Amino acid sequence: MTTFEPMPGFKSFHILLLLMFLFKGMSGLGQDIAILKYGGGGDWYANPTALPNLIAFCNENIGTVLNEKPQTVTAGEEAIFQYPMLHMTGHGNVFFSVEEAENLRMYLLSGGFLHIDDNYGMEPYLRKELKKVFPDKELQELGADHPIFDQKFKFPQGLPKIHEHDGKRPQALGIFHEARLVLLFTFESDLGDGWEDPEVHNDPEEVRQKALQMGANIVQYVFKS
Repeated sequence: MTTFEPMPGFKSFHILLLLMFLFKGMSGLGQDIAILKYGGGGDWYANPTALPNLIAFCNENIGTVLNEKPQTVTAGEEAIFQYPMLHMTGHGNVFFSVEEAENLRMYLLSGGFLHIDDNYGMEPYLRKELKKVFPDKELQELGADHPIFDQKFKFPQGLPKIHEHDGKRPQALGIFHEARLVLLFTFESDLGDGWEDPEVHNDPEEVRQKALQMGANIVQYVFKS
C-alpha cells in the first residue's frame, strides 16, 4: 500500500483528502488526467488539442475510459488529489509558490504522477521550481530499459524525437520516491506537438503516431503502477 509523509503544519483535511485519493485509486475509479496550470507567465495552455487527442488515442488503443475534455487545476488546489495523473507543458517561465510546491509534493508522495513535457524553453525555469517541490532529489535520466518504454508500444531506443528544436537528443528525466517514478520530464522531444491536430504542425503521420504511442505508454504505465 502506498504511504505518504505528512509535512509539519499540513492541515488534517488535506490528509483526509489523501486517504480518499488513495482509496479511489485502489478501487480502480477516477481514471482521469488534468492539465496543471502554473504561475510565472509561461504558456501552460500551449498545445490545446494535444491532451484531448492523446486521451482519445488511449481510450481507443489501451482500454482506458478517460474523460476526453480534461479539467485544469493549479498546484495549490485540493482538486489535484482527484486525479491520478497531471500533465504540464509550455515554453517559458514556471513558478510555484511555497504552498503550491508543498501541495504538489504531498500529491506526488501520496501516489500521484506528474508528466511535464517541455514544449521548448521551460527547462531552466522548471529545474529551479522542482527544487522547491523536492529539495533533496534530482532529475535522473531513465534508461531505454525502463518499463515506461515497454508497455503497449515498444521503444527500445527510449524516448522518440518529435521536434528538432536545438537538435539535442531527447531525454526522459524522472524523479523517484522509494523506487517509484513520481514525475516524468520529457525534454528535447516535444511529444505534445506530435499529439496536436495534424494541421497544427504538419508532422508526418509516422511521427505523430510515435508521439501518441509514447504518450499512451506513459498513461498505461501510470495506471498500471
